[in-house]
Amino acid sequence: MDHNIHRPRTLILPPVPYAAAILAGWWIDRNIQALHWGWSTATQPLGWLGIIAGLALLTWTAITLWRYRTTVNPYKAASSLCTTGPFRYSRNPIYLGDWLIFIGTSILLSTWWPLFFAPLIWAMLRYGVIRHEEAHLEARFGDAYRDYKTRVRRWL
Repeated sequence: MDHNIHRPRTLILPPVPYAAAILAGWWIDRNIQALHWGWSTATQPLGWLGIIAGLALLTWTAITLWRYRTTVNPYKAASSLCTTGPFRYSRNPIYLGDWLIFIGTSILLSTWWPLFFAPLIWAMLRYGVIRHEEAHLEARFGDAYRDYKTRVRRWL
């Protein structure tokens, strides 16, 4: 079987939209001085909690993928269908971890601006990455993936 036939055609490197939104939001906040929260000391523990929870979820997901001997890279073909670990609760635990880190970082920066980019990030991931990953997994694993999709939600 030619493994290249079923490679996902991801158009976007998933961490890039989050990083771009954080940088753009930080720049807007520092240069326009609008919507600055002003309560950074009170919210910092919440920001750190989001980042730590996101990193823990990413670590758990990476370990699960490693145990299945498959890739975390959205540009490479999956060799196994992961349905345990964090994949019991979400078909996209990596992106959930990224969201937690993104929100936690916005809180630590004390700015709402990165969060205004959230709908754009969601659309970019949903249609530029996840759509291709799901098509790849369905082509590669067929009924097993379709059954998994009926049991586990895309996000939570």
